[in-house]
Amino acid sequence: MDNPFEGKEIWFLTGSQDLYGEDTLAQVAEQSAQIVATLDEAAQIPVRIVLKGTMKDRDAIRETARAANADPSCLGVIVWMHTFSPAKMWILGLDALDKPILHLHTQANLALPWSTIDMDFMNLNQAAHGDREFAYLATRMGVARKTVVGHASHEPVRDKIATWARAAAGWDALQHMRVARFGDNMRDVAVTEGDKTEAEIALGVSINTWGVNDLVERVEAVEESAIDALVAEYDELYDVVPELRAGGERRESLRYGARQELALRAFLEGGGFTAFTTNFQDLGGLRQLPGLAVQRLMADGYGFGAEGDWKTAILVRVAKVMGYGLPGGASLMEDYTYELTPGREKILGAHMLEICPTLTEERASLEIHPLGIGDREDPVRLKFTADPGPAVLVSLADLRERFRLTANVVDVVEPDEELPHLPVACAVWEPRPDFATSAECWLTAGGAHHTVMSTALGIEAFDDLATIAGIELAVIDEDTSARAFRDELRLNLAYYRLAQGL
Repeated sequence: MDNPFEGKEIWFLTGSQDLYGEDTLAQVAEQSAQIVATLDEAAQIPVRIVLKGTMKDRDAIRETARAANADPSCLGVIVWMHTFSPAKMWILGLDALDKPILHLHTQANLALPWSTIDMDFMNLNQAAHGDREFAYLATRMGVARKTVVGHASHEPVRDKIATWARAAAGWDALQHMRVARFGDNMRDVAVTEGDKTEAEIALGVSINTWGVNDLVERVEAVEESAIDALVAEYDELYDVVPELRAGGERRESLRYGARQELALRAFLEGGGFTAFTTNFQDLGGLRQLPGLAVQRLMADGYGFGAEGDWKTAILVRVAKVMGYGLPGGASLMEDYTYELTPGREKILGAHMLEICPTLTEERASLEIHPLGIGDREDPVRLKFTADPGPAVLVSLADLRERFRLTANVVDVVEPDEELPHLPVACAVWEPRPDFATSAECWLTAGGAHHTVMSTALGIEAFDDLATIAGIELAVIDEDTSARAFRDELRLNLAYYRLAQGL
């Protein structure tokens, strides 16, 4: 996928006022530049940090906020009150700003120069109470923000800013996302339904439907030379089973899989789509349910949801953007079946075909097997097992009056035994805090059965995204208890209904 951080930046705004005189303000500007340089050189922060000057009056703050809104390169703003900056100056700016905001509670110096501190030093370095003044006003106005505390040179501070910047990029991706649904969602399924209009209001994403035969026309128009080149690429990248190799009795099935990929890619690129869905109940003139094509498109950064599940398609794309450049990957996932032996409880996750190969560094096997649903030819697909390591599973559900993200921190593990007869890619994981608590809480939250599994991101990125988007996040992790989780959901119900107004 293209680098989603290319040409993007975070604006850094320093708060002060005219009260202190030009000498002090010159020092404020100089030290602000030093902090920005310290952050901008941090390898983990994926975008440029750009100093936008010292904010000293409400008109300048408002105009800067409007400029940030209008600049497509600006993902969000970091604010820091170097001196005391009377917060009423920030009212119009905060009211105007619709980009994500991070409040950095820091100071220029790391250690206090105890023996030389005088009132000039004290007047210059007032963030300890200047930031409190700003935070009061932001809280009173209900401004959603991330607060990071510590010196800009400290790695934990840089890590938190980096994670928030990735979440801001995810939000930016939502604002420009177009989802193509090929057909409708699976019949009679509840959780894959949802309010597409509300999704565009709340998240910015545009979701629309195209007939499957619109895609079929593209499939039939693919040139044979393009198919030749793509299957040669398959031969090089994957362990292709004999029947799919050149001269094999099922080579034509692989060529049709390549035809589907080329057509899908052309359709998505031509329409500016970054996510899509399919549905095995609505395949029109397609000869196979797309498997390999979907896996490879996901690996290239596209979001995907099976059975018309546009909410999961959105999440997969956002996870791809937020995790770009990090080790690991993101994929559609579905809890399929359990290992319930006491002390060895695990979840085996998979899907019919469409698990993204970014979940492993191993070379995948390219295979063909029957598919008992869809009433079509046997589809080709990549088979592998996800690499062990920490991960997070996240679902997006429409609860009628709001959207809820449900997230579970998990540990991907090796299967207890080989899976020689499982014909699809899979992942095996142990959920935190334990299997029973995790499952009980997920069911209590009404979490969807389709999820995005990210092995590149931790829970903090999704927490930051939920804060930016103003939507609910229910977290299941090592600190979760079923009773406290249930009570939290009850409080959330009251909060989010009240937050909508009467």
